[in-house]
Amino acid sequence: MEKAKLTSLQKRVLTSLVMIPVVIGALRYGHPFADILVYLVGIMLCWEWAAMVPNKRANVYTACYAFALGCSLLISNRIVLFLMLGFIAAFIYLKAKDEAHRLLLTLGSLYISIGVGALYWMYFLFDAFGGIPGERGSFVMTLWFILMVWSVDIGGYIIGTSLKGPKLAPRISPNKTWSGLIGGVVLAVAVSFIYIYVIKNAFDLPMLMSEQLKFSQLGAIVAVVAQIGDLIESAIKRHLNIKDSSALIPGHGGVFDRIDGLIFAAPIVYFYFSLFSFN
Repeated sequence: MEKAKLTSLQKRVLTSLVMIPVVIGALRYGHPFADILVYLVGIMLCWEWAAMVPNKRANVYTACYAFALGCSLLISNRIVLFLMLGFIAAFIYLKAKDEAHRLLLTLGSLYISIGVGALYWMYFLFDAFGGIPGERGSFVMTLWFILMVWSVDIGGYIIGTSLKGPKLAPRISPNKTWSGLIGGVVLAVAVSFIYIYVIKNAFDLPMLMSEQLKFSQLGAIVAVVAQIGDLIESAIKRHLNIKDSSALIPGHGGVFDRIDGLIFAAPIVYFYFSLFSFN
C-alpha cells in the first residue's frame, strides 16, 4: 500500500514539474502561447465533461461545449456572448431530453465557457495593472491569482493531513477538513502579501501598505471560493460515482480535477476587478 502511494506521489510531483513551467512560460510570453494554452485546456475540459457524464451523444455534446468555449473566447460583446451561451445551453437541454443527467450535460456548456472564458478575460484585463515598466500586468496578476488557488490546495493538503480534525464536508469529500481549509486560507494570505511585496519593490511601484493588505484579503476570498469550486466538483463526481474526471494527467486525474477551483473562482475575480479599478 505504501509503495503504491509513493508511486502516485512521484507521478504527481513529476507531472507538476512539467506542467508548472509550461503554464508560467505561456503566461509570461503572452500571445500566442497563452491563447494556445487556454484553447487546449478548454478543449480537454469539453471532452472530459462529455466523457465524465454518462450520455448517448458524447460527440454532439463535446461539439456544443467547444462551440460555447469558442464564443466565450472570441466574442467581446458581453450581451451577444451571453445570448449565444443561453442559446447553446437551451439547445443542449432540448437535445438531452432523454438523458439521465440532462441538467449536468446542460451545465457543462456554461461551466466550461464562462469559467475558462473568465480566465482568458482576466488575463487581458490585468494588462493595465500598476503601469509596471517593461512588464505585462497580465502575467504578474494572473500568476497572483493562480498562486492563490495553488496555495489553498497545498496548504489544505499539508495542514489537513497533519492536523486532521473535523471534516469540512464529509458527505461530499471525506478527506477535506476545517483545519485544511483554514491552513490553505492562511497560506494564501501569506503568499499574497509576500508576492505583492516582492512585485512592489522589484518594480518600485507606489503602493501603500493598505493596498498590500487589500490583496491579502482578496487572496483569502479567492482561496475560499476556489475551495467551494473544488467541493462542487467533488459533489458532481460523487453523484456520478466516479473518482476522477479522467486519466489525462498522470498522478492527478483529469484536467477538471486540477483546475476546478481556478475556473470557479475566475468569473468572480474577473467581475470584481472589472467593477473596482486598482491603483
